[in-house]
Amino acid sequence: MNYSIDRFSKNVYYVVHMTFGKFIRSVRDKRFKEDRSFSVRQVAQRIGVEPSYLSKIERDQVAPPSEATIRRLAGELGEDADLLLAMAGKVSSDLRNIILQRPQLFAELLRQLKDAPDHTVESVVREIRDGDW
Repeated sequence: MNYSIDRFSKNVYYVVHMTFGKFIRSVRDKRFKEDRSFSVRQVAQRIGVEPSYLSKIERDQVAPPSEATIRRLAGELGEDADLLLAMAGKVSSDLRNIILQRPQLFAELLRQLKDAPDHTVESVVREIRDGDW
């Protein structure tokens, strides 16, 4: 999958064109320029993978890692885990379980929201989050 990320507000991202690996590398490189502890070797060690494996991920030579590894990588790089999972073509296990409870309703909801403008989707999220059920 080819994505890139444009932040248009504090908590919302647009996905445009960059691979998962290239995005990870760009974020890690940016952090490395500010803090030398963000080398491939040191980040790999902190998230529990081999440096060569992280390097292959960044060069898109292997498929994106497991959900658990992506979550550790997101935490280490200060990125949103759901965003990285989506870029990797994955759905987090908690979302998968929620969808499996009512698959037809969630499928219909997502299809209806697919082409909705962002302000409409944000409005629906706010209403659900703040609603009095």
